[in-house]
Amino acid sequence: MSSQRRLASEILKVGESRIWMDPERMEEIESSITREEIKRLIHEGAIRKIPERGTSRARVRVRRVSRRGIGSRKGSMKARLGPKSSWPLKIRSQRRFLRELKERRLITTSSYRRLYLMAKGGTFKSLAELRHYIEVQGLARRRLR
Repeated sequence: MSSQRRLASEILKVGESRIWMDPERMEEIESSITREEIKRLIHEGAIRKIPERGTSRARVRVRRVSRRGIGSRKGSMKARLGPKSSWPLKIRSQRRFLRELKERRLITTSSYRRLYLMAKGGTFKSLAELRHYIEVQGLARRRLR
């Protein structure tokens, strides 16, 4: 039986442990010794390869659904979203806001340029801080939103 199993594993290109042999046709499998006979038995379905078994993701999905809220967080904010990936998000929102203010003529071109460079330098840690700075410095022609 070991030689038949080995031949079948070579033909099906799987390991010997993944070969299934029909228990009702054992005599016929034992008597077959050539590659052609093994191929015929594979074609008839007496010998098959067992499907590969993967790692189930079901438990992960259940755990992901059950996780909610701040209490389930593990790691600091920097660990969850690093500074290198948070910077583009931050600067894009600030630049978008400044562009919008300039287009709506709420700030002058010169103050836009100065605020743009300040944002580039990392002066404002958030959009709210940028908005606050504009109001405190009196750079807006009219009241912001």
